[in-house]
Amino acid sequence: MNTNVQKVSRAPSVLLPMLFIGLMFFILGFVTWLNGSLIPFLKIVCDLNNFQALWVTFAFYIAYTVMALPSAAVLSRIGYKNGMTVGLGVMAVGAMLFIPAAKSSYYGIFLLALFTLATGMTLMQTAINPYIVCIGPRESAATRISIMGLFNKGAGIVVPLVFAAVMLSGIDMHSEAALAALDAGARAQVRADLSVRLVFPYAVMAAVLLCFMVVVHFSSLPELSLDEEGTQTEVDRFGVFQFPQVVLGALALFAYVGVEVIAGDTIGLYGQTLGVKNFAVLTSYTMGFMVLGYCLGVLTIPKLMSQKAALLMSALSGIAFTAGIIMSSSTDTSLSQALLGWAGVPVVPNTVMFLALLGFANALVWPSLWPLALEGLGKYTAAGSALLIMGIAGGALLPMLYGHFSDAGNSQAAYWVMLPCYGLILFYALVGHKMRRWK
Repeated sequence: MNTNVQKVSRAPSVLLPMLFIGLMFFILGFVTWLNGSLIPFLKIVCDLNNFQALWVTFAFYIAYTVMALPSAAVLSRIGYKNGMTVGLGVMAVGAMLFIPAAKSSYYGIFLLALFTLATGMTLMQTAINPYIVCIGPRESAATRISIMGLFNKGAGIVVPLVFAAVMLSGIDMHSEAALAALDAGARAQVRADLSVRLVFPYAVMAAVLLCFMVVVHFSSLPELSLDEEGTQTEVDRFGVFQFPQVVLGALALFAYVGVEVIAGDTIGLYGQTLGVKNFAVLTSYTMGFMVLGYCLGVLTIPKLMSQKAALLMSALSGIAFTAGIIMSSSTDTSLSQALLGWAGVPVVPNTVMFLALLGFANALVWPSLWPLALEGLGKYTAAGSALLIMGIAGGALLPMLYGHFSDAGNSQAAYWVMLPCYGLILFYALVGHKMRRWK
């Protein structure tokens, strides 16, 4: 590849790259957190149970495991900026695949479209996460990632509200009981009518992604250089396994993404099970608390709180809130009333409120973990980034595990699957990030 790459400045000129990366984080958040509203919608359209509906998360997040190492190889050849451009193009193709999926109402095409979208996002994530870590001082990397998280989770607040307004008009008329009262032909027609509602928004999404791809391609966004001579060279990508901090970081990230997706993407299904009327917008509750968590990170890291302390706090609060989900009332709304009543936000049962509060617990895991895991990797940074991205597979597998236990028994009790995940994050915060050699 071209070795005359521009080295990213560590001066105040990082503002322009951060603006571009922030917009990309918003786009990634918009696409990612659309799943939380899409899952209960497709459950109706494609006549699915909870486990089947959560194949949405599997198809989406498994792409990060399958495509992470190929993405690192692509970046080593074409660079980080060009990788962002290609990633946006692949995402546009995935958005366009929703058009035949919606017209046919065939679940398999929906899953293929989601996998394609996530393939482009894998390339984007592999490029932009080390980019934001390396464009400034390492000790303040969590602050920069927290700022990016505001863009990402801000999109997570907006998306369910937009989706509910555009896609879910009259959806209460199509409950399971209402559909069961119709004959087979009428049920099929109702589901087909709901499905085609997806055509226009995903066509718009594809157009926006293509436009932004052109903008990034012709922008002045500098290339990232990570080795000592200011050039990017081919390295043994599997040599990264000699670094315990990144391998254990990938495992912790696997657990984290799993619990983040469970908190954000199953809350709608859970609310639907409990009869919450505004179940389609519940993902906004989780994302709202995540935004509060990111604001805390921006204000306190590193001046008042280290990245290690933030990760420890996240793990402990995650354990506490998970216990709250399992043990609290499914009818009492006092917690929601206390936290949200002043804002005029519709109240929800306490158990749902604790699930939303996991957004606050989860917020600082990603921004704290990345700089700790990538520390000292040097020329292995791209491979380390790819390994961490592979950890996003937790979002594919752990929600499926929750879906299995939810269908087999009690959907509230099934949230116990998150406890060992927060235990692993706690181990990494206390011990794993310090390890520099395998013993």
